[in-house]
Amino acid sequence: MTGPLTLGAALLLGLAASGHCLVMCGGISAALGLATARDAQGRPRPLLLAGYQLGRVASYALAGLLVGGVLGGLIALLDIEAVRRTLRALGALAFLFAALVAFGLVRDPGPGLGHRLWQRLSPLARRLLPVASLPRAVAFGMVWGWMPCGFVYTVLLMAAAQFNAGAGALTMAVFGLGTLPALLAASFGAQRLASLGARPGARRLAGTLLLASAALTLAGPWVPFDHSHLH
Repeated sequence: MTGPLTLGAALLLGLAASGHCLVMCGGISAALGLATARDAQGRPRPLLLAGYQLGRVASYALAGLLVGGVLGGLIALLDIEAVRRTLRALGALAFLFAALVAFGLVRDPGPGLGHRLWQRLSPLARRLLPVASLPRAVAFGMVWGWMPCGFVYTVLLMAAAQFNAGAGALTMAVFGLGTLPALLAASFGAQRLASLGARPGARRLAGTLLLASAALTLAGPWVPFDHSHLH
């Protein structure tokens, strides 16, 4: 019901998370430039560097598809007004939590949440090196996307609150697109350009949109006018 607000907030969080992404993943981006097949001039092939990012964003979308689809299916099975209102309240809490993270009032979830999963996936990433083809680059990026990251977990809560597979996937994909400028710049060695995306104003605006999403999610059933267009 809060699609445009949620997508706008996800994009802004992706842009605002650039500084965090450079700390967590900037070193990976730079290292991949060294582990990537070179062109005739001895530079990493741009198509392969873009392939890493495409795979990473695809893994985010897949995660959103899974959590949104599972919760959406749960709602379909438990089509009871009390259950739906409880899930709506939980969705509003997810948006509220994401807003507090965006404002910097709550620390984003620590990387320990996905540590065990990453332990299982990281050997697979190592087996894909060195990267000499686009499918291999995309595959590496898809593994990379499951690396533990607090911002990713926060936006995944937002995706789960959509209670729909397609909307959840789109929310995560838009967040991933917001992180692209910084990490692509880091891949090409433009560290100064990469840092330009981290703006406090983007986080504040994202937090405001998320607060609006939380309010609309919670109050939707009681809005005193025809609000079918919000769904």
